[in-house]
Amino acid sequence: MPTSLSSTSKPPIQRVLLKLSGESFCQSGQSGLSVPEIVLIAEQIKRVVASGVQLAVVCGGGNILRGRDLDGFKQTILPATAHYMGMLATVINGLALLDTLESLGVPARLQSAIRMEGVAEPFIRRRCIRHLEKGRVVILAAGTGSPFVTTDTAAALRSREIDATLLIKATRVDGVYSSDPLKNPHAVKYSEISYQDVLRQNLGVMDAQAIHHCMEQNIPIVVLNYQKSGTIERAIAGERLGTRVSTVSELNTGNQPAS
Repeated sequence: MPTSLSSTSKPPIQRVLLKLSGESFCQSGQSGLSVPEIVLIAEQIKRVVASGVQLAVVCGGGNILRGRDLDGFKQTILPATAHYMGMLATVINGLALLDTLESLGVPARLQSAIRMEGVAEPFIRRRCIRHLEKGRVVILAAGTGSPFVTTDTAAALRSREIDATLLIKATRVDGVYSSDPLKNPHAVKYSEISYQDVLRQNLGVMDAQAIHHCMEQNIPIVVLNYQKSGTIERAIAGERLGTRVSTVSELNTGNQPAS
């Protein structure tokens, strides 16, 4: 039977960082913002917080703009500027998620790595942890505040800073595959795999820098499809969903295909 998560049961994971890609904020194949998609995520977050889990969220911004999207305009817009523009896109997503959570009765705060006190608190590690201890969801936007750093790496860094015990990467893909399953119908899905094998096979789960950060701190990564009902809270409760990336010693046989 699947492990259930309720407000009376104490889950094994106490502090979790949830990485949401920009595509989580829009309809499949589209850009911009989709309120139904944001509500879908917010409702799952509400159930997680109701269980007593401390949850921080790192937002991507690809539904609005990625810095690399402007690579073809380097003579007009400098690459560093393009990356700052992408960071601002994550703040827009963060604001949308903040209001949606509050409309559902979930206490939340938005913190930005780029100072903009008119709309968000600055990211301060101790303040972030204090919010989490008080049961508030902390939405972390603007990546690390520096260009040329992905939001995946920002998620790994923030996980280390707040002492998270699990990093969940919520996508529209149900795990890690040996190759792109959309291009290769014979791609093998892994139920679990080591950090080292992800790097060795260049699987593209997260960028190498993010993987290294999680490996150094021994923070497991779970890659799952957030659109399947209840996957986020079930993964936090300990159910094996999607793909788990961790150390070799935590795995039964290194990496293995899903059955």
